[in-house]
Amino acid sequence: MLEVETPALSQAGNTDPFIDSFSVNTPHGLRYLHTSPEYPMKRLLVAGAGDIYQLCKVWRRDESGKRHNPEFTLLEWYRLGFTWQKLMYEVADLLHTLIPHLQKPPRFCSYREAFLESVQLDPHLATEAELSACAQAHGIAISGEMPVQAWRDLLLTHCVETQFPTDQLTFLYHYPASQSALATIQQVDGQAVAERFEVYLGALELGNGYQEQTDSAQNRLILVQDAHTRGHDIPVDERFLAALEHGLPECAGVALGIDRILLCRMQRDDLKQVIAFSWEVA
Repeated sequence: MLEVETPALSQAGNTDPFIDSFSVNTPHGLRYLHTSPEYPMKRLLVAGAGDIYQLCKVWRRDESGKRHNPEFTLLEWYRLGFTWQKLMYEVADLLHTLIPHLQKPPRFCSYREAFLESVQLDPHLATEAELSACAQAHGIAISGEMPVQAWRDLLLTHCVETQFPTDQLTFLYHYPASQSALATIQQVDGQAVAERFEVYLGALELGNGYQEQTDSAQNRLILVQDAHTRGHDIPVDERFLAALEHGLPECAGVALGIDRILLCRMQRDDLKQVIAFSWEVA
């Protein structure tokens, strides 16, 4: 596998409505600090780079807290010809090496299975009213209306993730298609689901992996829709989309948060205990 290095500053930011980029004014115009090296790494895949990885700093305008730092270290890699299932096992092997006290084997469960086990509700079929009632039954008081996916997210973070074992990895997969991002979508038991996974230790998310969407038109549709949802404040990365028109090879990719992995390895509960300079004192 080849180690690569891509620019930290780009002319286009992340259009994902749930990830905010830092912007920087330069003599050559506005630039954005990358939230992930995903787009330029995929441009390298199109150019024939083969299996690649990168260890780099990334920046996201998230709140700062015990488990969030707006500047953090990300390990991202792509495997040509891999399925997302095979990539999950590679991720598990790496994390068991980096966090040796974990129980083996890891736990693998679908998004649907996790909801049924934790809140006795099928997230793919439940209505907004049913999800709202479920949240209320679990002591979550929210006033006003929210879309179905927002209720799913709320139940996931407050009721489902909290049930994951703290001494064993949990791989959660087959998210609703509405959360596919740039992953492929397939039909499972009559429901459209994303071929992606997230890996957790307890309720702490450590990484996010995809069976990468190779269709250039579908990638463009997603990025344009995301930009529209954001209100067009972030330009769509046309260089990335232009590269995909030449053909992204079939691959699976994953990104892991190194600071959080270190937190787990050292069995601490605050990022300030494992990084030299937190956001507040940087």
